[in-house]
Amino acid sequence: MMLSDLVLILVTSLIQIVCVLVGVAFLTLLERKVLGYIHLRKGPNKLGFMGLLQPFGDAIKLFTKEQSLPVNSNLLIFYLSPVVSLFLALLLWLGVPFFTFHLNFNLSFLFIMSVMSLSVYTIILAGWASNSSYAMLGSMRAIAQLISYEVSLILILLSFLFYIFEFNMLKLSIYQSGGLWFMFIFFPLSLMLMVSFLAETNRSPFDFAEGESELVSGFNVEYSSGGFAMIFLAEYASILFMSAMFTLLVLGGPLNSLSFFIKFMLVAFFWIWVRGSLPRYRYDKLMYLVWKCYLPVSLMFLMFYFSLVEFFVAVFL
Repeated sequence: MMLSDLVLILVTSLIQIVCVLVGVAFLTLLERKVLGYIHLRKGPNKLGFMGLLQPFGDAIKLFTKEQSLPVNSNLLIFYLSPVVSLFLALLLWLGVPFFTFHLNFNLSFLFIMSVMSLSVYTIILAGWASNSSYAMLGSMRAIAQLISYEVSLILILLSFLFYIFEFNMLKLSIYQSGGLWFMFIFFPLSLMLMVSFLAETNRSPFDFAEGESELVSGFNVEYSSGGFAMIFLAEYASILFMSAMFTLLVLGGPLNSLSFFIKFMLVAFFWIWVRGSLPRYRYDKLMYLVWKCYLPVSLMFLMFYFSLVEFFVAVFL
């Protein structure tokens, strides 16, 4: 690879990461505005025009506040966990085939699934290193939830992969370019995929790892200042990424078109809408949903779509 190619990859990756962080900032503003109107009140509207500068004020406040030092915590892991969590959330974006295709390789789907699985470790280490009962309970809840939903999520995604017979995410966009979205072909799986993405990002109604009413904020209870801000940024970067993934998987359209970003924005809005509308699930209901409903149904659909593909290959090829 030429040196100019490496420089181009580095520059485009940095631009993409900066754009993601700016998108995260304004997603938090959108969430506070939407939740405000759901509650029949106004959201942030003082700082700048209609509150547009509020995210930057929040960021300055968070990173300049005093950092607490839990005496009994494992300080190295305690401080590294939020950094690694944010790094993994941003690393996910480097596999998305945007205009430059800088890291769009043939196994990009496997790369993204591998990085998504690593986020589990940062949560369990953050809870364990805090040396707090509430933090440990929150991290254990998160681990059980994330591992459970990853099983059904991978089975759901395998149905899409059997259909296109590729691990390249760009092919998803090409296969739907004719106008027939995968939302119609995989309709039940598309709904299950959205719920699994909600559970993977620890969002309402599946925010058990951060149960404010019973866990005092869960695994991040001991974090303050920059550490809390990094966990916050990682969560919202993951929400944006899951929205992009869902749009790419089932809502079709070329990646470089305006329609893709409109659909992407609507899916991100849905995340906020769900938070303002639905109450938190009961934990045993959450586990019942994934192990007794989603797992057998996703296995059934996987066998169905695999047999369908094999039938068409045998008949038409």
